[in-house]
Amino acid sequence: MRRLLLRAIGLLVSVALTVLGLLLVTFLIGRVVPIDPVLAVLGDRAMPDVYERVRIEMGLDQPLWWQFAVYVGDVLRGDLGQSVLTSRPVLEDILRVFPATLELATAAVILGVALGIPAGVMAAVHQGRWPDHLIRVLGLIGHSVPVFWLGLVGLLVFYARLDLAPGPGRLDVFYEGLVEPVTGVVTVDALLAGETEIFWNALHHLMLPAAILGYYSVAYIARMTRSFMLDQLRQEYITTARVKGLSEARVVWRHALGNIAVPLTTVVALSYATLLEGSVLTETVFAWPGLGLYITSSLLSADMNAVLGGTLVVGGVFIGLNLLSDLLYRILDPRAK
Repeated sequence: MRRLLLRAIGLLVSVALTVLGLLLVTFLIGRVVPIDPVLAVLGDRAMPDVYERVRIEMGLDQPLWWQFAVYVGDVLRGDLGQSVLTSRPVLEDILRVFPATLELATAAVILGVALGIPAGVMAAVHQGRWPDHLIRVLGLIGHSVPVFWLGLVGLLVFYARLDLAPGPGRLDVFYEGLVEPVTGVVTVDALLAGETEIFWNALHHLMLPAAILGYYSVAYIARMTRSFMLDQLRQEYITTARVKGLSEARVVWRHALGNIAVPLTTVVALSYATLLEGSVLTETVFAWPGLGLYITSSLLSADMNAVLGGTLVVGGVFIGLNLLSDLLYRILDPRAK
């Protein structure tokens, strides 16, 4: 019990320091960018006396350390400030747009896991042969080609030319507003409401942007899986299993793949976090009303409260998924208990 208590305290201290560092970075970003928060609220033609009054109301006349302390206190209370762009609390805006990003990133990481892990295993098993070369080339393309370019090409080919994919957005205009948002995830809300037609329309809209993001995830997961599998296939226990007469499929998919579950969990978790924060360009290209598009629009409008609030959410997602992967270690690897 004492050991568990010490581990829990150490974990809490580590998380607290990480969150504090994240808050410090976002605070400093908000102070060093060449955007005056007072002018962002009042406009460029504000009178000097009005400018000074608002500056005092915003606490910008206080020392920097006091401003940071106030900022930390506000964030801990869930107050991320007011959005200049929407005139609503930033936290309210983020809760409204984040489910769209969650839906897109989740679909993409499912594709990444479903295709990337088998592709990486096959590449390792056939090392140096044509399946390995093909998978490595496809993975290199997925890492090298900018995601916004792939999105534009996907719209040009599958939407404009072949008419196989719908246009930008989460739904056709006809279906917007017909389903009451419960979770914020349109596909789930449509199923909960029994609207199968809207569900299929939402799924149709989701396929192309999820495939674009999923291709990047497939490339990363396949490359890491191949690397892990090559290391395991050289181990003595694999030779022993083959000498015992176990089938090659069991040796590869049961023993070798089972032993890379722990590092692969971290890879998938980090890939998921990257998709959640890296879908900015994809959401912009596909007019997907998620966190990425919200941050981009806020940045173009000099709405730093919204930009920093979105940055905090992205950082929190990384911290949370890292903690989750650490907890999964203890389930997947008995030696970590």
